Amino acid sequence: MNPVLRKLARDVPAMIGLAIVLVVVLIAILGPWLAPYPGDATASHLLRRLKPPTMAFPFGTDNLGRDIYSRVILGARGALQVAMAVVGLAMAIGIPLGLLAGYRNGFFSELIMRVCDVVLAIPQLILALALAQMMGPSLQSAMLALSLTYWPFFTRIVYADARRLRESLFVDALHGIGAGTGRIVFLHILPNAISPIIVRATIGLGFTILTAAVLGFLGMGATPPAPDWGLTIAQSRLYLPDAWWYALYPGLAILLTVMGFNLLGDGLRDLVDPRLRRSR
Repeated sequence: MNPVLRKLARDVPAMIGLAIVLVVVLIAILGPWLAPYPGDATASHLLRRLKPPTMAFPFGTDNLGRDIYSRVILGARGALQVAMAVVGLAMAIGIPLGLLAGYRNGFFSELIMRVCDVVLAIPQLILALALAQMMGPSLQSAMLALSLTYWPFFTRIVYADARRLRESLFVDALHGIGAGTGRIVFLHILPNAISPIIVRATIGLGFTILTAAVLGFLGMGATPPAPDWGLTIAQSRLYLPDAWWYALYPGLAILLTVMGFNLLGDGLRDLVDPRLRRSR
């Protein structure tokens, strides 16, 4: 076994996180076949509304008689799609800007980092909520708003590594043989900075799922009848505490998914930088 994988395998919390993430991914892929009532993503059955958990409906039913168990399963795909789209777009914006700012000196480098400072100075949820409100409540607006508030995290990481690596001997050697800036930055500096990027992306997936659920809860994300976890919790408020199952199971889905990504991200971070190792 690869030494890195062996080291990760000895990290019990990271392995628990990896197991949770793999289960969620499998549920997202196989959701329409795993859900006992896949049609309940959009259907309504008023005669069975707000039924408590039973053998037929393990998680109970909602205010429209839809099976919550099926909707939690079907919601996993949407949650992962949003998280991957947001993190992917944030990386597409943040990584090139970080490379440019870190490798070069001058006005544009300073401008990029000062914009990062301004964006990072505002809590992401507040800024994303404001942007989503400006663009109009929708899932696409929420995804774009989250991407526009998350890219500075990648820019900061890449900037620090590019700043450090540009003074390395191998960069001087590449300059000596006439290598262009693009080749040096994308083929040599970026691969050396990939590990912290992967760690940030892994943690970011969990954080994005949580933030997207909050936006959905506040009415700035997914819209009915989408089986969105945050939206489901928002709809359940009118029926608490009697229909406790309505909010409990989507909330547990968010908790376990975010915890899985965070545990895995912490384990990867320990491998990348042992100085940040968790105390055990």
